[in-house]
Amino acid sequence: MKKLFLPLGLLGLLLLAPCAAISSSPSSAGSGSPAKHWTADNGNGTYSNPLFYEEFEDPDVIRVGDDYYLAGTTMHMMPSVQLMHSKDLVNWELAGYCGDKLDLGPAYRLEGGNIYGKGIWAPCLRYHDGMFYVFTNVNGAGLMVYRSKSITGPWERNQLPGRHDLSVLFDDDGKVYVISGAGAPYPIDELNPDLRSFKTDAPKRTLPERMGEGHHLYKINGKYVDISCQPGGPVDQFVAVADSIDGPWKVTKMVTSESLGVPSGTPARTQANDRGLWLHQGGMVSTPSGEWWAIIMSDHGSAGRMVSLVPITWDDGFPLVGLPGNLRRAPNTWVKPNTGVNQPPKPAFVHDDSFNSGKLNPEWQWNHVPDDTKWSLTEKPGVLRLHSLPASDLYAARNSLAQRPPGPESTMTVELDSTGMAVGDIAGLGFIASPYGWIGVAKTADSTSLQMFQGAVAARGGGGRRGGGRGAAAPAGPAAPAAPAPAPPAAPAPMASVANPPAHVWLRMHCDFETDLADFSWSADGKVFTPLGGTVQTTFKASTTFQGVRPALFSFNTSGQPGGYADFDNYTVEEPRARGIEREIPVGKTIILTSSADGSVLFDFTGLSSNTSSDLNRLSPLINARAAAADANAAKVKFQVVDLGLGRVALKSSFGLFVSVNGDEVGFKDRGNAQPGLAESFQWVNLMRGDTMLMSLANHRYLTTQPNTPGPVTATALGASAARKSGAEFKWKAVD
Repeated sequence: MKKLFLPLGLLGLLLLAPCAAISSSPSSAGSGSPAKHWTADNGNGTYSNPLFYEEFEDPDVIRVGDDYYLAGTTMHMMPSVQLMHSKDLVNWELAGYCGDKLDLGPAYRLEGGNIYGKGIWAPCLRYHDGMFYVFTNVNGAGLMVYRSKSITGPWERNQLPGRHDLSVLFDDDGKVYVISGAGAPYPIDELNPDLRSFKTDAPKRTLPERMGEGHHLYKINGKYVDISCQPGGPVDQFVAVADSIDGPWKVTKMVTSESLGVPSGTPARTQANDRGLWLHQGGMVSTPSGEWWAIIMSDHGSAGRMVSLVPITWDDGFPLVGLPGNLRRAPNTWVKPNTGVNQPPKPAFVHDDSFNSGKLNPEWQWNHVPDDTKWSLTEKPGVLRLHSLPASDLYAARNSLAQRPPGPESTMTVELDSTGMAVGDIAGLGFIASPYGWIGVAKTADSTSLQMFQGAVAARGGGGRRGGGRGAAAPAGPAAPAAPAPAPPAAPAPMASVANPPAHVWLRMHCDFETDLADFSWSADGKVFTPLGGTVQTTFKASTTFQGVRPALFSFNTSGQPGGYADFDNYTVEEPRARGIEREIPVGKTIILTSSADGSVLFDFTGLSSNTSSDLNRLSPLINARAAAADANAAKVKFQVVDLGLGRVALKSSFGLFVSVNGDEVGFKDRGNAQPGLAESFQWVNLMRGDTMLMSLANHRYLTTQPNTPGPVTATALGASAARKSGAEFKWKAVD
């Protein structure tokens, strides 16, 4: 059994000299403080997932020299195909997009139809002979091939017959292979060298073994490797390896049942038997130091799909997610990749926009193709002016300008000047989803009112989907004519309204993705905000938008004709939990560790007989005991957190002994004057919602108890449970 890559041991990581930072990558809208905006980098040599606490779907990652690039799905949003750049695989910034617009028919413009849940799917990012390529299928239209000498563009595009969730391999013999499909056998086609047509006389090849969709095809050390996943939320990723592109292929699971503690439903209402939403679709990349890493996605409720960075260990010729001793599972917190770059924490996305620069913050995307004659940053410099176009509701409103909301909680605020609005106009701040919601100003012939409104579940504009994932691509060819829009239902009444608001108001929307709830408020002075309407449920509906919620600025007219305009200014996004308790390690403190499953406490049983308490019925140096039993021996539930660097800690008992792992057993060791060794070292792993796990560096498994059964603690847990009730998740409290 040959292992091509193992992560560096503890001593090697501690002795690793810092490297000089290399020149920065293409800039996004601006820099921001890691204290105010989510960044995966913990600032201590480790990172915590997700990479971005906001939606980024279907990731594909490559390395070009010392630079890393990442591409993601954008579906119906414009500009299309989001591209990121990094020097260390942890800190990323926006490099740009492949296409400013993807206008393939009226539905792409929200004219007589829509492409919600369709559009750009699962891009494949490649670099070959000095050229960047992005191959991406547009459901119902065909395969788009983008090319550019720079990741920042400009990009040229040509179109080919459609291929679902494809991946491309530039082989070292000059051949270009394309694997695609959502069900076995998976066709392996060839492209002509100019990438403008398929090779019609190529041998008929397939990968016949059962895999999934979302392919990523590589050639590594002479072996052909394809990774893909089954459609769905709680699904695994598979990997197939062959000596030849013609096979035979050997298949195994690359990652199994790894949720990183992400539940399948709303976190606040998670049940104990929740399997969670698993890591299941993404690409992999190597570093110059020989490490291998995967960037892989999982669903996150109404916030949408997010990506995580996880280490890969090669085992018996297969690249498997995980660490030795715990393969096919992934740590939520781990040491940053050894890329040769020591980069300080930097947020990937800063969403604020004052509209003063003359350009939109590049985090903005239009909902479908915009009408550029109906929006402006120059008609009144310093504001975004949206001229209203006819629409029945927010779901059909053209020129809605949207962003991805950061989690786990965010508050969006914008100023609205309604002076230029006409009769029939509605303008404001809302979220595009199904159902949608908004707060805004509505003007009729009789009055002007400030309204809070929740829409009905909207109809998707077509496209297929099977299981929990995407369906097969529609046949290639020109875009079909859009179906006539259904007659709009009678307009429901707003949930709440205020008559005759000031012409200049501040609108606010707050999203909590731990509860999947949103609420709205408004202000006449930007200081005191008054709630309007109640809370509304936010959802991820694969049957409609196939995205998480999208905060949006909008202006539309319900009369069937264009109307006036609305001016927006000073859009801000606050992230109150960008650096919450999830990032704190209580180094140097004395703490009590309590099981999140049953409230029992970790207890030093050294020197006590088995008859000390009726709750302590097994002799073990480290046990979990009911709180009542521990109260009589308060000193034995206290542990000092000793800092070992890189987010690693040792736990020192009140009696000077260190918690130590031997195989699966957990006991205590007297280190004397020596420093804690590998057996006494634990990666402090913070999950969201305040739960902590302790991963032993001796076997890369987690300390765990047996819920509701006082007894020995073991180092056997493979990962987190979605409900945090497995016995391996703990709460900590500092004590005197």
